[in-house]
Amino acid sequence: KLVHGSCRKPHGGGVDAAAIIDDLLANSASQPQTRPHQLFLTGDQIYGDDVADPWLFALTDAGDTLLGWEEELPIERNPSDAIPPLKAKHLAPGQRSNVAENLAGFTAGLSHKADHTSSHLFSFGEYCSAYLFIWSPTLWTDRFPAGKDLYRDAKQIRVWDQAVRDLRYFFHSLWKVRRALANISTYMIFDDHDVSDDWYLNQAWCVRVLGKPLGRRVVQNALLAYALFQAWGNVPEQFEAHKTGKRLLQIAQTWSGTGGQDQVAERLIARWVGLPDSDPETGLPKFRQDQNTWVLDRHPDAMQWHYTIQSSCHEVVVLDTRTWRGYPIDEQHIAPPMLLSPTAFDRQIREPLQRTTAQALQTLVIAPTNLIHLRLIDWAQEWSLKRGKVFDHDVGDAWNLNKEALAELLAALFENRDRVVVLSGDIHYGFAARLNYWKLNHWKQSQIRSATAQESQAAEETKRQAQVLVQLTSSAFKNAELKTRIVQTKLKSLLPEPPQEWVGWNQTPELWKMQALLGSVRWRKLPPPPPLIRQMKPTPGNRSLTWTVGVREPQFLPDWQYRIEWVKRQPAQTPVWGKKLAWLQVDNPQRQGWQQLLYFLSWLWRNRWLQEGPEVVGYSNLGMVQFRGCNLAEPSGSINPPTVFQDLYWCPPWQPTSIVTSRFDGQLQPAEAATPFPLLTQFSEVKRPHRS
Repeated sequence: KLVHGSCRKPHGGGVDAAAIIDDLLANSASQPQTRPHQLFLTGDQIYGDDVADPWLFALTDAGDTLLGWEEELPIERNPSDAIPPLKAKHLAPGQRSNVAENLAGFTAGLSHKADHTSSHLFSFGEYCSAYLFIWSPTLWTDRFPAGKDLYRDAKQIRVWDQAVRDLRYFFHSLWKVRRALANISTYMIFDDHDVSDDWYLNQAWCVRVLGKPLGRRVVQNALLAYALFQAWGNVPEQFEAHKTGKRLLQIAQTWSGTGGQDQVAERLIARWVGLPDSDPETGLPKFRQDQNTWVLDRHPDAMQWHYTIQSSCHEVVVLDTRTWRGYPIDEQHIAPPMLLSPTAFDRQIREPLQRTTAQALQTLVIAPTNLIHLRLIDWAQEWSLKRGKVFDHDVGDAWNLNKEALAELLAALFENRDRVVVLSGDIHYGFAARLNYWKLNHWKQSQIRSATAQESQAAEETKRQAQVLVQLTSSAFKNAELKTRIVQTKLKSLLPEPPQEWVGWNQTPELWKMQALLGSVRWRKLPPPPPLIRQMKPTPGNRSLTWTVGVREPQFLPDWQYRIEWVKRQPAQTPVWGKKLAWLQVDNPQRQGWQQLLYFLSWLWRNRWLQEGPEVVGYSNLGMVQFRGCNLAEPSGSINPPTVFQDLYWCPPWQPTSIVTSRFDGQLQPAEAATPFPLLTQFSEVKRPHRS
């Protein structure tokens, strides 16, 4: 059994679902076969950008105390300016937006969201203390100042006091998280908020932030803290003697011993955590070419954040989709990147999978950002991309917009494995989806024709045999939002997720656009070069008129094809231990008068019927993954085909002191054939074609 989740913001919405791990362990502590065995934190373990003002108040003080010195933050200045050194303590909580955006270049506060960077972390000590506070109650204080003692403005007082209440709510179950982490093997990988929102989103972000001294230092501080508090446990072998991790620890100790004044040590830290050198003339980060993309020009001996885990029955490939991005050479700087460059596909996927050949191993891939999204997200990101507003909706931060990169990802995975389970997070709702993939290999059809009839039939069956990928998403531990709560409900049934069919070619095909109308068929040739990846879908709104794309020659049939289908969410069940949990029974203020009336009316929203939507869980959740049918080498059609289950644990609004679980199950055995692609010669018998 594996547990996974992401996105844990202390002042975020909802309960802290990470505390449920403690309940799962406590109720199966004496049952080694049924207790959770591994925990994967798939990104946004901390929020470096979106920090509650009172929390920063505590983190800055704790960070300086932890290090024993105060870091001087570099900013652009004229040598003749008599400006005193800038330190974290000089940048008060709630007052950092201007510095974050203009002096560091961060984009989290753009689009009228200045409050998202008003308490951005800057110093190394602040990032370190954030980890100490996020996983343990030891350093916490309950004596936050009252808003009225800090501000005169009524709105600022309300915002501060509400943040204090949110932090106390987070704190009261933090002891359970600390105990859980002490009792389960835990692995982690970063996403953007572990540094700052939009981290390395596109080439424009890299130039904007790494081209400023403060932006570069903050990214370096975040990565150094990540190395200490996350990567060290993931890849301890990289921290052994004479390895990069060990050198990083030693040089960090040297840098800290000089109060951050050793510039040589500072540059070596930047090298080992993977920051590119800066151009001495422009101050901008250096890039190098990786086939048809630009990648950050990192040192060859820099830390490798991706890694693999292997046991006797499963293997886990953990991807770094942040620092190995490929930015398109021939497109604008804001263009959606390949989340893995061509070299990264080889190093992170192909090479690890080629080292093991046992198909009986269940392969899991940790992808911090999703392969599959709700259509609503796709539409919003496509619209933002057209307007050039890429920082509004994380445009390019997942696999949905760069279809060529997604095609390469699927090809890399299925070159060596027939069944893959992807664990993901990031998007603040949980769900499951199934992808069937076919390698059609029509470019080799001449070889098949020269074989015997029996061999040809076997080859056709092989080509039609689907390979399977199941994506399981669990998000957020603690960052539920109104929009995610809405898509959880039956209201989402008004816009269900339809199956998607995609086809692709390895070489440029000759495609024809076809129109069928009242029994007649005509087609016209598409101008070259057509897209090498296309979605197969009819024109909505008119069933008698359907435009599609086809080919006239068999050699131009697609080389690969995939179909995406969403797995239905099963009705919520309450586990035996999940009723009236003490840690969920937080004291609530006495409701009187209109407050009691509003609470009563809220039942219209909180009732179970409305909340049992068919596709996602939008409240704070935790995913537990388990398998049935361990022998993945069993032939198709066996009595117990291999199946992966994801149980999402969450706190329902109709029963706020209990925990329920919603199950998603995805078969790992192919059970269908590919939808035939239109071959236009089959229409010649309907009516003599007219070329237009």
